[in-house]
Amino acid sequence: MQNVRQLADEIVAREGGFVDDPHDPGGATNFGVTIHTMRRLGLDLTGDGTVTAADVRALTRVQAIDIFIEHYHKRPGIGGLPEVLQPSVFDMYVNAGSNAVRILQRLLIAMGYDLDVDGVIGPQTCRAASAAVRVAPDHIADAYGIARREYYYALADRRPASRRYAKRRDGGKGGWITRAEEFISARYRLSEAEHRERTAAWV
Repeated sequence: MQNVRQLADEIVAREGGFVDDPHDPGGATNFGVTIHTMRRLGLDLTGDGTVTAADVRALTRVQAIDIFIEHYHKRPGIGGLPEVLQPSVFDMYVNAGSNAVRILQRLLIAMGYDLDVDGVIGPQTCRAASAAVRVAPDHIADAYGIARREYYYALADRRPASRRYAKRRDGGKGGWITRAEEFISARYRLSEAEHRERTAAWV
């Protein structure tokens, strides 16, 4: 498996550079690090006493990677999960916070394991995930990726403003879906026709 820094570097590459999309609840973002995260961490990079979009713009790629490693991999305890799950859960944690863990917990419950859906990677979740890998070593990463993809679709079902992230203007797969499918084996990725059928009700 790649090391954590390599995974974080790939996440930064997927996230891209500075954006300040008024439709994105994350607000100003650079390399995937939002202004809310920078305010929480007190990252006043311009030294003017407040954390604004200017500080987000000033964030470097290396700083973003370090933030992801410390606050989105190490502190949530993603390293305690089986290696086969870590890349996708880490990527999703950057994108959706503790919902990444809730998706895994719901998947494990559906597989028959007894645990709470609390968004926390504790001993219970780690034991269940390890057991699931032993039972389905060749399928658990795909199952998580598929559950992640459906999370995005369901979120866009409920929140019309988010549909632009799941479906391009031309009807093709949006960034959320292609991102989830990077962690799914090719045979489980949706065809363009299947994607268009799944999103046909959206306007």
